[in-house]
Amino acid sequence: MSHYAQVKNSQVQQVIVAERDFIDQLPDAQDWIQTSYRTRGNQHPEGRPLRGNYAGIGYIYDSENDVFYPIKPFPSWQLNTTTWTWQAPVAYPDDNQTYTWDEATLSWKQ
Repeated sequence: MSHYAQVKNSQVQQVIVAERDFIDQLPDAQDWIQTSYRTRGNQHPEGRPLRGNYAGIGYIYDSENDVFYPIKPFPSWQLNTTTWTWQAPVAYPDDNQTYTWDEATLSWKQ
């Protein structure tokens, strides 16, 4: 069994677990793209990442690069095309505290 994301207009609508034979019999089989729940940030524990990230509902499927990535969380963030994750313009503090992003000040707030 594998995970498949249903993609419409470049956006993931749902993710299911199914056999490839089942997917191939669907009338919209071309809309279902395999994804791996073990792929995050274009990394996989066994060294074989599949399509950048595990697809989630609302994720974007970039067919040109054959990758999934989440929607942009804030206007100032940039997409890292190595990891296919969004990055803030300021690095997250490395002091074991919890922070949230403040778009108005472009900084992390405790």
